[in-house]
Amino acid sequence: MYAVDTNILVRLLTQDDPAQAALAKQVFAKTVTIHIPVTVFLETEWVLRYSYGFGATEIAEALRKVLALSNVQTAVPEVLQTALEHLAQGLDFADALHLALSPAKSTMLTFDRSFARKAAKMGYTRIKNL
Repeated sequence: MYAVDTNILVRLLTQDDPAQAALAKQVFAKTVTIHIPVTVFLETEWVLRYSYGFGATEIAEALRKVLALSNVQTAVPEVLQTALEHLAQGLDFADALHLALSPAKSTMLTFDRSFARKAAKMGYTRIKNL
């Protein structure tokens, strides 16, 4: 089993460094299981958005494709799928992960009005702006 860092995933998705991209592609082409920590998905989204100018829908689609690879595993794939859906709908990915990882019966408290408003529009009833 391999676990990969953000830079491996970014090279795979952006192909911006041909030599590193080829190595990343080789890693993912192997039959060995590849574990991607949730934190790597979070950091990858940030890098793709801020450093490469990718849009939310484009990022969500790219990360969904990675999750769909037969040899890729992560601790909470359902949570990531939910967070990626919300990213594509306009919620910040970190905020989407916060909601998706919170216990079902909890209420998310925040000072971020935009986060609360967007989450409420998506049907979340367990978020409260203080």
